[in-house]
Amino acid sequence: MKRMIAGVCCLALCCLPLMAQKHSAKMAGAAMTDQQFVDFAAQTDMVEANLGQLAQTNASSQDVKDYAQGLVTDHTQDMGNLATAAQQANLTVPNAIDKKNNDTIIGPFQKLKGKAFDRKYIQEMIAGHTKAIAIYKKESTAATNPQIQQYAQNALPVLEKHLDGAKALLKGGK
Repeated sequence: MKRMIAGVCCLALCCLPLMAQKHSAKMAGAAMTDQQFVDFAAQTDMVEANLGQLAQTNASSQDVKDYAQGLVTDHTQDMGNLATAAQQANLTVPNAIDKKNNDTIIGPFQKLKGKAFDRKYIQEMIAGHTKAIAIYKKESTAATNPQIQQYAQNALPVLEKHLDGAKALLKGGK
């Protein structure tokens, strides 16, 4: 009887990581509504533009400042594209950075200057754009509204360009 209980316990312990992995994969792959995607995209655009402006004064590397200025331009333009698509889809676009993004992403950057800012900024751009690309790819085929689907498809090449630029800055040690 003890062996049987021990065997069942071992089997349960062996299955736990697999069950947890399936659960986290399910959560990561959870479908967004079109409105949730619009909210995510708007927050991404506003945060990227805000951090890009902050980089103009807090970064030490001219390459980082140039990269950041490109992000300000691109994400500001993208916000207009998002607003157009959302309006056509009868969805609303937030017009301010939410508290969570302000506190967890922007806040820490306001305390950094010079090389410390450059390093953290590049790391954040790689992580943020990697996450955004995954979400935009999913929405480019899964969005309910065709305007939102088209918006996501059109935005992907710019996000990929930003990710490549951040990786190049990391490799260059800037």
